[in-house]
Amino acid sequence: MQAALSGYLTIWMVIAAGWLAAHLRVLDEPSRKVLSRFAFTIASPVLLFTLLARADLHHVFSYTLVVSVLAIVITGGGYLVVARAFLRPRTLSSDVVGMLCAAYTNAGNLGLPVAAYVLGDMTWMAPILLVQIVVLQPTALALLDARREGAEPHRWTHYVTLPFRNPLTLGSLAGLAANLAGWSVPDLIWEPASMLGATAVPAMLVAFGISLRLDPLPGRGPHVAELAVVTVAKVLVHPAVALGLATLVFHLPTPQVLAVTVLAALPTAQNIFIIAGRYRVGYRLARDAIFISTLASIPVIIAASTWLR
Repeated sequence: MQAALSGYLTIWMVIAAGWLAAHLRVLDEPSRKVLSRFAFTIASPVLLFTLLARADLHHVFSYTLVVSVLAIVITGGGYLVVARAFLRPRTLSSDVVGMLCAAYTNAGNLGLPVAAYVLGDMTWMAPILLVQIVVLQPTALALLDARREGAEPHRWTHYVTLPFRNPLTLGSLAGLAANLAGWSVPDLIWEPASMLGATAVPAMLVAFGISLRLDPLPGRGPHVAELAVVTVAKVLVHPAVALGLATLVFHLPTPQVLAVTVLAALPTAQNIFIIAGRYRVGYRLARDAIFISTLASIPVIIAASTWLR
């Protein structure tokens, strides 16, 4: 548990470095945009490729995958119902970003240390990681792209191929294809790819820290009501749904129940902040949801891991 908490501390120290750099005027708003663009178009796709190319897919084809998918669908769907009924005004783009904030888990940089030190096996991350980056993320990006390009009508083939023209999706699918094909990536490709991919998370976190210093403080502004909804959905509803499905519907063994519950309790993923900035929608909501859910998830994960062992 101490090692898992140290994972949280590491993340916040890198965010603090970005905040300090902005405070000292070493980095500014254009710097944040450059870092975000670099993370979105170059570093993150390469990171996703390296993660999936050598991932252990044993846990993917199991009931933990089914539970993870259903928990995401139920939580995201519940958010959309509440948002459409009580939060105004709404657009397709704002619904997409809000749903991602409510149901898209930080499976990459925070999920890996939590899986290693709380669950004892990083391969538990495989199901939720693959669901998010191969299914949920491409679908969301296609909707955002379609909205952005909606000034004129397009053929249906244009929208079907949108996910395959997005760098994050391409990196994910390339890594998954390499893994399934059993291709051993040559060191000449793997070493520089690993080095480049390793810059993705720091770039995201530093950009996030810059935004915390230069933008209004989290929890302020017209998006406060929606922020409360997505935070409750992510930190409480999502793990509760996963727990209920695992125990009452699928009757999974304790280790799998613990895994799906803890992973569902992880906070909103950092790359939602990058996506929101890229598409210029829900930027402050994504930033604040990441900030608050990262803090709020700590006691939830500790309680779940203690109670379910």
